[in-house]
Amino acid sequence: MSEEEIITWLKSLPGVVVETVAAQSDAPGIAWGDSFAYDAASAALPADHRWPFATVVTKDYPGFDESSQLNRQGVFRVNVNVGRDRFTQLIGYPPSEHTRRTPAEDPATIDVVIPHPQYGQQGWLAVVSPGLNTSTLLRDLLREAHLRAASRH
Repeated sequence: MSEEEIITWLKSLPGVVVETVAAQSDAPGIAWGDSFAYDAASAALPADHRWPFATVVTKDYPGFDESSQLNRQGVFRVNVNVGRDRFTQLIGYPPSEHTRRTPAEDPATIDVVIPHPQYGQQGWLAVVSPGLNTSTLLRDLLREAHLRAASRH
């Protein structure tokens, strides 16, 4: 799955708004090109009051989030807020233990579901450059995350 395919698929879900940060926006330059998926109710809130249910990140954030090595040619990461139960089901321990655990997979591994390197403790999972191994599960996780987000409004 390419970055564009994932964004197009997300936009096809009812009630999903995807915003890709443009260079001419007020956002910091490091965020340019990254995409944020919201349920429609969240997207209507002021920017400082909304939280995405998924993101597509295209580069490393120096000094903060570099472990997935996203600066490799054509590599990106899809991040999904799956919540405590789904995280525990897929990873084998609850998000609250994430900072004390060593992930089973290297966070730079392609096409594997991993705890988000920075937000795992908040119930986020990630997939670096999803492919045949993860595309079906990733779509399911994105649908579930969207439903969870929409149910809050």
